[in-house]
Amino acid sequence: MNQLALITGASSGIGLELAKIFAKNGYDLIVNSENDEIFEAGEALRGLGVEVTEIQADLSTLEGAESLFDQVQNFGRTIDVVALNAGVGVGGEFISTNWDEELRMMNLNIVNTAFLAKKFVKGFSARDEGKLLITSSIAGELPGPYYAIYAATKAFLQSFSQALHYEMKDMGRNVTITALQPGATETEFFARGHMLDTPAGEAAKADPAIVAQDGFDALMAGKDSVVSGLKNKIQTAAGKLMSEQMGAANHAKQLKPNNLEKHH
Repeated sequence: MNQLALITGASSGIGLELAKIFAKNGYDLIVNSENDEIFEAGEALRGLGVEVTEIQADLSTLEGAESLFDQVQNFGRTIDVVALNAGVGVGGEFISTNWDEELRMMNLNIVNTAFLAKKFVKGFSARDEGKLLITSSIAGELPGPYYAIYAATKAFLQSFSQALHYEMKDMGRNVTITALQPGATETEFFARGHMLDTPAGEAAKADPAIVAQDGFDALMAGKDSVVSGLKNKIQTAAGKLMSEQMGAANHAKQLKPNNLEKHH
């Protein structure tokens, strides 16, 4: 029987590309998204010759996260790999951004990602086997003006996943946690997060299929994290040598909305 992988945020972008790679490597799939595009994605993935189960659930709510976990638990098969990829961004000047959107983002990117990680890693630990991929971002390496809360959610995920990876290793468990750190990628992220009107929103972006392959390869190798793309690797390495304020200034150049003027 094939191994089984769960991928969240799998209706488009990096999540869909991850699902394709798992399928091509002989994994049956459970794919999740909040919208009904997940069923179209599921049909396309079945064309790759594996079993696919779609679960529509909104992971920005605890009810959605619990529903996903319960359905996976009741699936009747061992889950070998979990990719917690669902996430959103909110861009703009902090005093002008929408708090309800930011709260939803924090619940999705932080709270319910950690909740699902706890649930699934407990199961992995109990049978001493399993792999967890968490989609973080190079945005989490430095303060992120003009998407301040988003960058902070990714700093949380980066710290959390690397700490968890160490814990598992330190306790001698055969469980690995890998953080995937993409840079700007050609997905719906910038449109959904109100960031098209920024230098980063207008610039060329990475191919999500390449980002997903980098994540898959690092996950299978049991690495604690991977920065996808040479340019991003250089940027991340340089960022570690900068003061936080220098890093923030660099970040701001990319994410400041084009229509913002200095306040006089």
